[in-house]
Amino acid sequence: MELVSAAFSNLWSIFLVVVFFGGSIFVHELGHFLAARRRGVLVERFSIGFGPAIWSHRAKDGVEYRLAWFPLGGYVLLPQLADLGPIEGASTSDVAKLPPISYSTRMLVFVAGAAFNVLFAFALACIITVIGMPESSMTATTRIGYVAKTLEGPDGIKTPSPALQAGFRAGDLVRAIDGKQVNDWQELMQTLVTSDGRGPEGQPRAVFTVDRGGELLDLPVFPRLSGDEKFRKVGIAPGFELIVHKVEPKGFGATAGLRVDDELVSLDGVALYGLDTLFETLAAAPDRASVLKLRRAGSELELKLPAQPAATAAVLIKALGVDFRTGFRMTHPSPITQITAPVVMTVRTLWSLINPSSDIGISKLAGPVGIARIFHNAAEAGIRAVLMFTILININLAVFNLLPIPVLDGGQMLFATIGKLRGRALPVNFIMTAQSVFMVLLFSMVIYVSFFDVRRLVRDVNSSRADSSAPAK
Repeated sequence: MELVSAAFSNLWSIFLVVVFFGGSIFVHELGHFLAARRRGVLVERFSIGFGPAIWSHRAKDGVEYRLAWFPLGGYVLLPQLADLGPIEGASTSDVAKLPPISYSTRMLVFVAGAAFNVLFAFALACIITVIGMPESSMTATTRIGYVAKTLEGPDGIKTPSPALQAGFRAGDLVRAIDGKQVNDWQELMQTLVTSDGRGPEGQPRAVFTVDRGGELLDLPVFPRLSGDEKFRKVGIAPGFELIVHKVEPKGFGATAGLRVDDELVSLDGVALYGLDTLFETLAAAPDRASVLKLRRAGSELELKLPAQPAATAAVLIKALGVDFRTGFRMTHPSPITQITAPVVMTVRTLWSLINPSSDIGISKLAGPVGIARIFHNAAEAGIRAVLMFTILININLAVFNLLPIPVLDGGQMLFATIGKLRGRALPVNFIMTAQSVFMVLLFSMVIYVSFFDVRRLVRDVNSSRADSSAPAK
C-alpha cells in the first residue's frame, strides 16, 4: 500500500510540474503570440521547449504548434522581429517581402511575455487571497527566540556564534538588516543571505537593527559562511509560542500538571521563545526543581517541574513527555503584497549575483532539477504551497526575461532601442553572433546549475537514509 501511495504521490508531483511550470512557460509564450497577432506580425511557430519536436501540428491559421524535447523554456517564431534561426529553427518565410515592423510593435510584443507572467501570478495570488494562506508564528515573526552558543564553519570547526559575539538576545525583535526592513523570518533570512556588507578585513558584515524593550539598537555582526551551501549565518532561530499539544502520562511534564493547550511563558524567570531555550534552561539546573510559568485559559499560573538528573537536551525532551505546537492562523494577503515580495527577492538575488561583495554565486541558484524538486515538495505540502511557488516562478520568469541580455526578451528590446536611436537597425551578423554566444552561455549556466541541483538532491537523500537507519535513542 505504501508503494502505491508513493507512486501516486510522484505521479501527482509530475502532473503539477507539467501543469504549473509548463503552464508558466505557456503563458509567457502566449503573451508574445497574442501581442504579435494583435499587431499584425507573422507568427510561424509556437513551441514549448527547444530542439526537435516531440509533437507538432500545422493549424489552419498557418502556425505550427509543437512540443519539443528540451523543456527549458519555449519560443514563438517571429521572423519579422528577430532572427533566432540557430535556436528556434530557420524561417521558411521571405522576410524581405514582409512589411517592416515599427519600434512600438517590437517593444509591445517582446514585453508581452513578461506581462502575461505577471498577470498569471496576479490571478493565482487572487486565489490565495480568497482561500487563505497558512501562517505559523515561527514564520510570521522577526523575533529572535534563540541565540546559538556556537556555529559550525565550512571546515567543521565550531566557534562562538556571530550573534552571541554581537550581543544578540532572545526576545530581540529584528526590524531591519543593513537598513532594509524585514517583516517575517523568511524575509529576514533572505536579506541576510543576499547582504553584501564587508568588514575592514574583507569578512562578511551586516548591521541588524533590533527593538529591545522599545529601544532601537544597531548591532554590527560578522556572519560566517556556514552549512553545505556556505550561506551567511549568524546563529539565531525564530521565537514562537510553546503550546502543549500532547502530554504523555509517564513524563515528568504530566507529573508537574501540564495540560493540552497550556502556553509556556518562562522557566526559572527565563522567558521562553522556543524549545531550545526550554531544554537549555532545564539542562543548566540539574538535580533541582524548576518553576514553570504558563498561561492557561487566559490566566497565568506556576507549576513546579520535578528535579531531573544531569542529561542532554535530547534525553530531557524524552523525559518531559510533552509534544509542542506553535501559534497558527490563516491569512489572506492582498495580491499586490504577494507579487511585490517575490519581485524584491528576485531583484536582490540578481543583484547579488553580479555584486563582487556578495557571497551568492550561480551555484546557489535552482535549475530545472531544483525547480522540479521544489514543486514535488510543494505538492506534498498542498495546493496552496504549489500556487505560492508558481507565483514566485512567474515573477522570476518575468524579471529574468526583461534583463538586457541577447536571446532574452530584454536583449531584443535593447537591440530595437539601439536601432531606433541610431536611425537604422544593428547589423544582422552582429545580432546573430551575440545571440549565439549568449545562448551557449545560457545553456552552459543551466547545465552548471543542474549539476549542483543533483548534488544537493543526492546529499539530502543520503542524509535522509542515514537518519532513517540510525538506531533509536
